[in-house]
Amino acid sequence: MMRRWPVALVLGALIVTGAGARDTAPPRDAHWIATWGSSQMIAEGDNALPADRAGAITLRQVVRVSAGGERVRIRLSNAFGTRPLAIGGAYVARSVAPGTPRIEGDARLTFSGRSDAVIPAGAEIYSDPVAFPVAAGADLAISLYLSDPASPQTGHPGSRATSFTLAGNALADATLAGATPTTHWYALADVEVAAAPTAGTIVAIGDSITDGYGVKPERNTRWPDVLAQRLRGTTATRAIGVVNAGIGGNRVLLDGLGPNMLARFDRDVVARSGVRWAIVLEGVNDLGVLTREAPATPAQHAAIVAQITGGFAQVVARAHAHGIKVIGGTVMPFGGNTYYHPIAENEADRQAVNSFIRTSGVFDAVIDFDRLMRDPAHPDRLSPAYDSGDHLHPSEAGYRTMGEAVPLSLFGNSRTPARSRSVIGVAAPVPVGPGGDKGPAIAITFDDIPAHGPLVPGQTRVDVIRAIAGALAAGKAPAFGFLNAGFGLDAPDDAAKAIAAWRAAGLPLGNHTYSHANLDKVGAAAFSADMVRNEAPLAAAAKGTDWHWFRYPFLSEGSTPSVRDAARADLRARGYRAAAVTMSFNDFSWNPVYVACSVKRDVGAITTLEASFLRDARVAASAARARAKAQVGRDIPYVLLMHVGAFDARMLPKLLALYREMGFRFVTLPEAEADPYYARATDLSLPGPTPSLAGPPALPALAGPPAGLCS
Repeated sequence: MMRRWPVALVLGALIVTGAGARDTAPPRDAHWIATWGSSQMIAEGDNALPADRAGAITLRQVVRVSAGGERVRIRLSNAFGTRPLAIGGAYVARSVAPGTPRIEGDARLTFSGRSDAVIPAGAEIYSDPVAFPVAAGADLAISLYLSDPASPQTGHPGSRATSFTLAGNALADATLAGATPTTHWYALADVEVAAAPTAGTIVAIGDSITDGYGVKPERNTRWPDVLAQRLRGTTATRAIGVVNAGIGGNRVLLDGLGPNMLARFDRDVVARSGVRWAIVLEGVNDLGVLTREAPATPAQHAAIVAQITGGFAQVVARAHAHGIKVIGGTVMPFGGNTYYHPIAENEADRQAVNSFIRTSGVFDAVIDFDRLMRDPAHPDRLSPAYDSGDHLHPSEAGYRTMGEAVPLSLFGNSRTPARSRSVIGVAAPVPVGPGGDKGPAIAITFDDIPAHGPLVPGQTRVDVIRAIAGALAAGKAPAFGFLNAGFGLDAPDDAAKAIAAWRAAGLPLGNHTYSHANLDKVGAAAFSADMVRNEAPLAAAAKGTDWHWFRYPFLSEGSTPSVRDAARADLRARGYRAAAVTMSFNDFSWNPVYVACSVKRDVGAITTLEASFLRDARVAASAARARAKAQVGRDIPYVLLMHVGAFDARMLPKLLALYREMGFRFVTLPEAEADPYYARATDLSLPGPTPSLAGPPALPALAGPPAGLCS
């Protein structure tokens, strides 16, 4: 049973735990972060408290926090009330069994030292901090005694959790027997914990897709829930809180069931404690409502795109003014939805909005939910594997895929806005050339995973992958791999472990066909079949990431335009982008020689090999820059082709050091190919071939490994 505690003042604020201990630390000494929160709106109609619960009631609401802490405070809201809201008392406790009102372990909450409070119309208030240990991922019960739940009420209808009401003041009742369940939250805006100075909060602001439409109460399977669970599972991100600021039906520009995003962004993102990142996923309702009742004119279609993208620029500017990074989510397809019944013009609007998100550079990073969730055969529709059935909202499996796709690497320790971190899908473009403030960029890619070339005696494919992954991590260089699931079948256990080691290092995978088929030799039909055969093992290995990047084996796109066009059309229909190559020095040719020299234990020969490897790498990098400046007039972000070979693994630390010495920095493949130069790679509706910097000036001859060495 809850116990009532005597009132005592400590520096003007009472903070008393269920054990009677006081929290005497001055509030200004704490770094508070939001560990749970919801977006507030008017609770009216079916979302309001029924008339039979309009009198004095106890309201017990259960929430699942994300990050943990030793001290807690809550924020209560009367933001949409038109008269004061009286809080007669408040407690925080641990929920024994979510879905029921049962609790254990309690702490009374106070407000400026008092057990009661009055929230003015349109206002919000904090409780005093209380020493109440909260574990990450714990379920908390917040109990409020409302002597008069003033109408209109402020709350959040899409709780996806069960709350309970009981007539009278029953704050001290641990079971709340006879309480009436309701699937809404009222007056509760935030739960905050005192955290380390480096901790912070992510706010996911969006519409019903973020709010979790279709998720059953107590399931906690919305995509921000999945993200929070992943953050808790990693030491580096365990102290990061997640707030779901989704509202069903929400729009960027106009009010719907709740206030529009531009109107609520400051309250829901900027004003929350400890917010360092925001993920914005909005726009589908703006696009759908435009034509729901009647067709729109071309001018209206153009205007909605301009207004949505202008709205995005506005909220990013607001966030940046407060040191908050903003990650844009592309608008997911809604073809086939019978509520909005979108047509070609709506799809064109969606593509225009998504092009802005991907390429404008407004956002600090981009998560390409569109590419992740769409049906490769029908890109204007959700994938059947992720569709809830209404062709607008994801299923539970879809939400999980979304939550698993958010790269945890986005949430580093920097407090200042930065351009384009690692992302899933297409990132904002990398600044290069004149005006680029960081020098030329390289995106590193590795072909022929899990197996390429011979091995040194006693070496395994897992050893090679781990050495490469370790060098990349030490050099802070992202990389993208391309899988041939038909490789390494002579040692399937080693091959499977090598693929697993690549993914365990957080490195993404794309498609390189099953057996390294050459389009120029096998033709479009057989080539497509080999590509499709690779998809099932690739999807299983790359679970939770966007694997729809394709690298042509032998870099061959067919010697005749008709073959090339057929292959590009098939790749486009399946949702792929091509992974171009604009820098290469035939690194694979050193691997057999290195193995032969290792067998002979010829240290001098290996030293000679190392020097020749680095020499050709330098020559090729300089030549790529010369070609880019001759053909494009500037540096582009270069895409480097390498292989998972034994000598590559040995040389990678020295190679990364060489590139840094030459002034290069390392970026992801999606970041590099967001550059306009790669448009024919990322948009396969454009005519081929894939960009490659082929052409003048003539490349200098690469020497390769010294002839006859260790033969």
